Amino acid sequence: MDTKDELTVEESLGMLSEALGKASNDLCAVRAAVDLARSDMSSHNGSHTRTILKDTERALDRLRETDESLRNVLKDLRAAD
Repeated sequence: MDTKDELTVEESLGMLSEALGKASNDLCAVRAAVDLARSDMSSHNGSHTRTILKDTERALDRLRETDESLRNVLKDLRAAD
């Protein structure tokens, strides 16, 4: 069996750490934009597209899945100690 293409645990955790750093920056930027949009929408009291609702629900589902996956990683890391 060729193991050259398989990631080590350290490489995998390194990739996760890098992705978390990028995601952290992205999440902060998106949060600021969402908060601004919420403020603007509440002051205009207009109707909003179903697309926003659908995309919001999808994003919330993915964030819940990500949260659960990250909790599992932390649990596995604690168990490995």
